[in-house]
Amino acid sequence: MPPRRALPARRRGPHHRRRVPGGPGVARRLQSREGAARLRALLGADRRGAELGRRAAPALRPCDGGLDPDRRRRPRPLPPPVTGALAGVRVLDLADQQGAFAGKLLAGLGADVVLVEPPEGSPLRSIPPFWQGVEDPERSLFFWFYNAGKRGIALDWRRPEGAGRLRRLAARADVVIETEPPGTLAALGLRALNPRLVIASITPFGQTGPYRAWRASDTVAQAMGGMMFVNGHRDGPPLRALGLQAYHQAGILAAVGVVSALLARDRTGRGQEVDVSLQAAVAGALEHVPGLWHQMGLVAARQGTLHWTRYFCVGRCRDGWVMHCTLGDWTSLVEWMKADGMGAELDDPALEDIKTRQAEGDRLFAALDAWAARYTVEELVEGAQLRRIPYAAVRAPEALLRDAHLTARGFFVPIEHPDLGLTVPYPGAPFRLADAPWRVARPPRLGEHNDEVLG
Repeated sequence: MPPRRALPARRRGPHHRRRVPGGPGVARRLQSREGAARLRALLGADRRGAELGRRAAPALRPCDGGLDPDRRRRPRPLPPPVTGALAGVRVLDLADQQGAFAGKLLAGLGADVVLVEPPEGSPLRSIPPFWQGVEDPERSLFFWFYNAGKRGIALDWRRPEGAGRLRRLAARADVVIETEPPGTLAALGLRALNPRLVIASITPFGQTGPYRAWRASDTVAQAMGGMMFVNGHRDGPPLRALGLQAYHQAGILAAVGVVSALLARDRTGRGQEVDVSLQAAVAGALEHVPGLWHQMGLVAARQGTLHWTRYFCVGRCRDGWVMHCTLGDWTSLVEWMKADGMGAELDDPALEDIKTRQAEGDRLFAALDAWAARYTVEELVEGAQLRRIPYAAVRAPEALLRDAHLTARGFFVPIEHPDLGLTVPYPGAPFRLADAPWRVARPPRLGEHNDEVLG
């Protein structure tokens, strides 16, 4: 590169800095009164000097040492931490299990989420398992998980009197979450009452399109969103994923949409509708499937526990399951196997190439499975970590309660249920905000907050 040249004098404007002879030395002497006087003298030779001098003059006290006014001011105290990132946001949660996760996330972020149940209680209260096996609407662990941190009222908003009460609540609310068939809630005219209201609608196929009136479950959404087709074993049929994956994807995206709409409202002064489709939520979270098709023209296939990248696969150890990996220090892995009298067939220079290992994943993982059978999970994972090979134990969910790392981070939060005389560990913050702690609280009893909310 050519050496940098100084700008010609005629092009040098008042915003260009002047080179000061002995600059570093001046900087070291700025704390003294002599240094401050010299700095003022230098500034006086610049066209900016008068202006800067006027700004600096009132503050030239002995204790200031000639510092800029901004630096002489005392630091402003940080604002006190809030109780949550969404503190002060009021949410009416009319959702069934399709959208319950969205309300849970907003409650965790500090919003005042009011669960609106029918007088007989939410259908989620009847879903097992139940605490200690006692079937009771107040003991459903399913209901507890999705409604922790919310307040609760019982209101039949489908009747005229209840609809009027819901309208009055919506007039003071910031957000409504609902899972009714498209157009159902529009008849109440909630946004006409409150133009700042954000309404998140979670439905199987969205508010528009040829499928808008179709009904569906989580399984149907997984099937029609493409998730089920790529899940399962190579020689078997498409397999449903564990849990409510479609509902959770939709709930996460609904929460993101709500927060986005609230930010937009700060700018426009208006709320808006957030239209979440279960099918679209699944289709938008397929990870590798679109990339394989659009970039390589390949249709993703089922391949069991082999990850789509072909670098990870679940294998069996002596006492459990482990996640094999052919990334990391491949040479160390092969030498480890050879020290155990196995893996000679993997001592091939061609396998040093990561793409070759990807192509031959089936053969490699078969050899690794045979070798891993002599180890416990703990022995294999510890040995792999020491060799910088990214192996991992495949944990059972109940083992997470004893996980030292989650315990150290305080992930599980003990919540009291006074009516039952119980203290139950609940999953806590999925992520942390330094100045806005995640909120976890006991789920509401049926109609527990009617007087507070409706009174």
